[in-house]
Amino acid sequence: MPWKTIIEPFRIKSVEPLGFTTPAERERLLREGGFNLFNIPANKVLIDLLTDSGTSAMSAEQWAGIMRGDESYAGATSFYRFEKKVRELTGLREVIPVHQGRAAERILFQLLGGPDKVVIANSHFDTTRANVEVSVAEARDLVIGEAARIGVPHPFKGNIDTLALEGCLKELGHKVPLVIMTVTNNSVGGQPVSMANLREASRICKQYGVPLFLDCARFAENAWLIKKRETGFSTLPVRDIVTEMFSYCQGTWMSSKKDALVNMGGFLALSDPALAKKAREVLIIGEGFTTYGGLSGRDLEAVAIGLDEVLDEEYLAYRIRSIEYLGEGLRKAGVPIVEPPGGHGVYVDAKAFLPHIPSRLYPAQALACELYRLGGIRTVEIGSLMFGKKGKDGAFIPARAELVRLAVPRRVYTQSHIDYVIEVFAKLAEDARGLRGLDLIEASEHLTHFTAKLAPAAA
Repeated sequence: MPWKTIIEPFRIKSVEPLGFTTPAERERLLREGGFNLFNIPANKVLIDLLTDSGTSAMSAEQWAGIMRGDESYAGATSFYRFEKKVRELTGLREVIPVHQGRAAERILFQLLGGPDKVVIANSHFDTTRANVEVSVAEARDLVIGEAARIGVPHPFKGNIDTLALEGCLKELGHKVPLVIMTVTNNSVGGQPVSMANLREASRICKQYGVPLFLDCARFAENAWLIKKRETGFSTLPVRDIVTEMFSYCQGTWMSSKKDALVNMGGFLALSDPALAKKAREVLIIGEGFTTYGGLSGRDLEAVAIGLDEVLDEEYLAYRIRSIEYLGEGLRKAGVPIVEPPGGHGVYVDAKAFLPHIPSRLYPAQALACELYRLGGIRTVEIGSLMFGKKGKDGAFIPARAELVRLAVPRRVYTQSHIDYVIEVFAKLAEDARGLRGLDLIEASEHLTHFTAKLAPAAA
């Protein structure tokens, strides 16, 4: 039946308490934490939308798999189940387990990065960019222009600009060791990449002899949005869509903490045996033996099961609809968001919401802190604190956009939790002009937002 309500396709079997606090307590915690929400203890957070990474609720079958985990140091049976599942999913033979996505990035760019190299992507996310730049390579984003039109809907804002891609490959030639397609595209609002765009990017890369890699942390959500938004895919099973997505790449890596529905895990999968041999040598030095890669056997079991569960279409329908529901509620409350809502969260346009706060005073971080102070909601800034830079002359270069990401953990919160988030935003919107920005007091060179300390700017 075509019911309007899409219910959670599971029932709750175990619960844990939320972190209720007072406004005075939250104000103190913000000051003590340098107005950085990464420094807030989790038990002092009411609704935690900081990230969807590693925050999923695992299923009964995954917990059963954890009990079956083989903890042998080498050649554990859990690894072979994991390897088989990743091969089935991606079609890539060389499967290397890692503890999370950034570990795969570190290994990959240690091997393929370096001076004079240019790594092209639709958009690099924070850890990807950091690992590229630590190798002294350049990270270059070529997302389509429509992504910059934050409030204007476009079904596939995550797409790469294929004309710009071809121009770069023609100009740079051997300087480009790989091209990355992040699916979904986290930096521009969790926006999907179309199959047509993947297909064309693959064609261009093959023409210039450059391998195409997928950062596939949210591959299932991307596949579902292809099914719903792209002509010719509405009747295809999601599994078939996923198979075609991976058919266009020569390598992929995954933070399994997203669409594999686990709390820890990841992999690097490759078609090139020679590159895989080098990657395993680096793996052993920094992560662990080739059949565990920094993971326990129980983690490998949970990932293998999660990679199946995430392709359940009842789950995906609920997942994407719950994100749309949050977006609709914020829109009705007068809160500008990236349109349309993407796969794993809703992104608030802080620049439009707080036009009186300039980028150098971090409007998105100011908004994120106020959400916590007002309602105990923790989110994350994706703006100039995360991506802003200093130019060669020392001048501040702001990020392309000032966003606050509300990343919704999978299978964790109910509709009433989301209704509460919408209510807090509506209250905040009543006096948004009263918010002031933040000064940056202390920052590290890479991944600034994780450890930065800030303070309220002078009135």
